[in-house]
Amino acid sequence: MGTGSRARGLVVKTLLLVGGAVLLKRLTKSTTRWDHARIVGNSLTGQKFSMEQASRAPDNYFNFRMITCPATEIVDGSKVLYFEQAFWRTPQKPFRQRFYMVKPCPKELKCDVEVSSYAIRDVEEYKNFCDRPKDQRPLPEEVLGDIGEHLTTINLKRCERGKRCLYEGSTPPGGFPNSWNGATYCTSELAILKNNEIHTWDRGYDEDGNQVWGAKEGPYEFKPVPASSFNDMFSPLDFPPQQSMEKRIQGSFVLQD
Repeated sequence: MGTGSRARGLVVKTLLLVGGAVLLKRLTKSTTRWDHARIVGNSLTGQKFSMEQASRAPDNYFNFRMITCPATEIVDGSKVLYFEQAFWRTPQKPFRQRFYMVKPCPKELKCDVEVSSYAIRDVEEYKNFCDRPKDQRPLPEEVLGDIGEHLTTINLKRCERGKRCLYEGSTPPGGFPNSWNGATYCTSELAILKNNEIHTWDRGYDEDGNQVWGAKEGPYEFKPVPASSFNDMFSPLDFPPQQSMEKRIQGSFVLQD
């Protein structure tokens, strides 16, 4: 082999090695703590329904709408989301309103993302916040002043490869204080699945460990509704009349303050 051929071969080998190293670096580049928080925040955002679950098991689940959207940002980069939940027939009358604060877990904890829920000082002021034009919403700086009592914190971890979920987690052992409907504490579980599907399971327990509110059969499954099937959602499903639904839901977590 001539000198020129050897030189060309060396150049090609060098390029392959350098290219391979760059590719390997890209493939192994770790997702930052803030990247995880951004992914979770984006997954929570949007309008989702428990329609499929309610039609599959109407005795155990209701067709709820949950909608979440950005409200403001904290100085440290934490995102504040506004969240509300309503019966699918009456989205203008939410029965549950919260602020979610999404940020990376503290480094000393073995988790990736922290999702904390807070009460809202004046819920009427924020009703249908996400459905309004931005110029008709409370200003971001006003939102900061309206963040009320801390309610719960869920610590999420990345799911292992091969699982349906992207992130999953729960409140710490023992949950958080809660006095609604005879409870002394509550627990929450959250899973972020692919395709922006969200599973939530909130439950309240009395001092003896008996469940006194919340779904008993498993988490609520909220999914985005494709535009093609949105009209089908408003066709009659096997649901009881609204009055019956509201009567049955007494004692469920959704009416808690």
